[in-house]
Amino acid sequence: MIFVTGPLFAGKREYICKALGWSEEDLARRGIWEVQNLAGQEEDLEKLAKNLAQYEVVIATEVGGGVVPVDPAQRQNREAAGRLACLLAQRADRVIRVFCGLPQALKGELP
Repeated sequence: MIFVTGPLFAGKREYICKALGWSEEDLARRGIWEVQNLAGQEEDLEKLAKNLAQYEVVIATEVGGGVVPVDPAQRQNREAAGRLACLLAQRADRVIRVFCGLPQALKGELP
């Protein structure tokens, strides 16, 4: 599995489609994105990470930077998203961070 992360609107989906020679339709069939939104709804993050790791590509937006939310539920969702990202990175063969459209291999090599 390839785990791709980076800030909002950084070009994560565009990069991985270009790098793998996939269309948006290919990505919709073989990958999943915005998985950080699933973390706050799941009590068992290990189980969620295991299920998500079955996709060829998993994409998450980094949510840990910036101002810490005042609302406790928002802080809990943000914490869960960060923990999910760590679990996915552990399971991934490759971890790629995309920033300003530029990929950086954090684990493995760029495709």
